[in-house]
Amino acid sequence: MARSATFACQACGAVQAKWSGKCDACGGWNTIVEEARAVPAGALAQKRGRGRPFSLDDLKTQEAAPPRRATGIAEFDRVCGGGLVPGSALLIGGDPGVGKSTLILQALSSFAKSGGRAVYISGEEAMAQVQLRAARLEVSEAPVALGSANCIEDILATLEAGPPPDVLAIDSIQTIWTSALEAAPGTVAQVRTASFDLVRYAKASGATLLLAGHVTKDGQIAGPKVVEHLVDAVLYFEGERGHHFRVLRAVKNRFGPTDEIGVFEMTGRGLAEVGNPSALFLGDRLASAPGAAVFAGLEGTRPLLVEVQALVAPASYGTPRRAVVGWDGGRLAMILAVLDARAGLGIGGSDIYLNVAGGLRIGEPAADLAAAAALVSSLTGHALPKDCVFFGEISLSGDVRPAPQAELRLKEAAKLGFRLAAVPAGMKTAISGLELRPVRDVADLAAFAGAAQERPRRIVRPGVVE
Repeated sequence: MARSATFACQACGAVQAKWSGKCDACGGWNTIVEEARAVPAGALAQKRGRGRPFSLDDLKTQEAAPPRRATGIAEFDRVCGGGLVPGSALLIGGDPGVGKSTLILQALSSFAKSGGRAVYISGEEAMAQVQLRAARLEVSEAPVALGSANCIEDILATLEAGPPPDVLAIDSIQTIWTSALEAAPGTVAQVRTASFDLVRYAKASGATLLLAGHVTKDGQIAGPKVVEHLVDAVLYFEGERGHHFRVLRAVKNRFGPTDEIGVFEMTGRGLAEVGNPSALFLGDRLASAPGAAVFAGLEGTRPLLVEVQALVAPASYGTPRRAVVGWDGGRLAMILAVLDARAGLGIGGSDIYLNVAGGLRIGEPAADLAAAAALVSSLTGHALPKDCVFFGEISLSGDVRPAPQAELRLKEAAKLGFRLAAVPAGMKTAISGLELRPVRDVADLAAFAGAAQERPRRIVRPGVVE
């Protein structure tokens, strides 16, 4: 047996040729550890010539790919692309206590009740504790095989002794370790090796692998980035402690669309699916409250209406304060600069507070128009129409640019009872019962939101207006 040694950072997973006190990749001190692993002599030579590449024509004659495995939880299956792909691996990350274990246990229970074979292995809880949680979720009668283990060799030996499961869940990957390495559990070397062995088992057996992963303080899944490259899909389970809903978001999916979301509501009996998330995020809105605008957004393939709230207040100190929740702070700074330069509102010297209602985080540029409308409404004190939605991207010239999938957004707004939509100028889409209000630039928006009784003059450059 030959031995190979490498030096890997336990914080970021970067591999270096020799030991040093500081990692060049992440800047961490005393995080580089020598990793030694036994490699069978001549292992590569034995694998040479074992297989040959197939062309697409050859694959057409092979056996058809097995169908996806539906768990019975529609929101979870939607994010996965329509169900679980046999032989695939999914990594589910989220903050502590957000409900990762609850989601996985409910998905496995629903799948097992439909006749599938599901195995749930917990590295953090004893089997009695898992049973107590299952009783609270009212899924204790589901035929899910439970296990509590941390050693990867014991887990694989137990799985190989019986028929392969259809779905295998590991909660969590940071607690799994291998005796082939001397590193402590949870380190980069242990997480990487355990993940590779589990993914290799899933590919060979055809089982679908679900891995629960912790996140760091920065919001990233703990462990090396190579773990995200090993799996076929990376899902983030998001939610604020002060809110009762949770969002499952796909950031990587080899077998389905990315940026797809599933919405759940945390109840006393676990997670409940939300069939109409727009109604949940909108809630009870007051028509007389200025500074609120409804954004017709799009998350993956699902239209989603959410309320954007803004508050413009006089600056108490020399430097205006900016507080943003649920949106990009840099995007807000750009919108404020455009409103000052192209609409002459003088809003940049005020304290600005912007919040996306319900704790949802939005990132698409089409939210610019809704955010700008909420800011102008708060500045003037004029409330926007309660039955109006906004969407459109604002450019640095002040023009409002169109957003993709406009018809899908408008249909969702009409379904929820909205009667007016402020949209980019030039849109030809017609929706029954919905009036379109074209907005050409931020000056048009300011007039619509009550900042001016007539269209202001447009500032081309400092000192020159039209």
